[in-house]
Amino acid sequence: MKKALIVWGGWDGHQPKEVAGLFKDILEKESFEVEVSDTLEAFADADRLKSLDLIVPCWTMGRIEQQWVNNVSEAVQSGVGLAGVHGGMCDAFRENTDWQFMTGGQWVAHPGNDGTEYVVNIKHSSSPLVAGLEDLTVSTEQYYLHVDPAVEVLATTRFPVAPGPHSLNKAVDMPVIWTKRWGVGRVYYNALGHQANIIALPEVTEMMRRGFLWCAEGKAEAAKTGYAQGSAYTGMQDNQL
Repeated sequence: MKKALIVWGGWDGHQPKEVAGLFKDILEKESFEVEVSDTLEAFADADRLKSLDLIVPCWTMGRIEQQWVNNVSEAVQSGVGLAGVHGGMCDAFRENTDWQFMTGGQWVAHPGNDGTEYVVNIKHSSSPLVAGLEDLTVSTEQYYLHVDPAVEVLATTRFPVAPGPHSLNKAVDMPVIWTKRWGVGRVYYNALGHQANIIALPEVTEMMRRGFLWCAEGKAEAAKTGYAQGSAYTGMQDNQL
């Protein structure tokens, strides 16, 4: 049985407890053994993290001990999957660039705020994560992100929709869903997820189910193919220089 850890907390506006509950339901239906924690101290035991198959952070903003970031990073580099949504993964620990390097991006703005209607365009490719999925219109926050150019983009949304200081720039297709590798671990991010009602949409629930399963297979796939992570990257925050 695969093991997953969900860690929730931070800003209540993103409904982290409710979102964690939805994720727990998805994973248990796929026969995962799921632990849910409401403290970042769940990241304190490096060896235990490496014994997992999947880590799902649901923690908005806040601050985190650098060693705990290092522990998560080393676990993912060893093959443990990392997957999450806006309210908990790429709007977390805004001062920690090592977290942003690992996750593949960082939220910077949501022009129009909540209730903005926009289209999520599925980028069909060789990835099985979007096979059979259709473009989706949602009414929620639309996120402008700073994104790692190494990610594989699976879905985008067109900016600008709502007016703002960005509006006179040319139109851009902003990534909404992406994957990347961190060591031999798999990372999946879905920017949808301002609150639990968006996660509960059948299309988004299915996206997350696929992302969780894909990430959780990383450790086994790495072992099967003979890939191995060498010395783990632990980052170098400015205050460590």
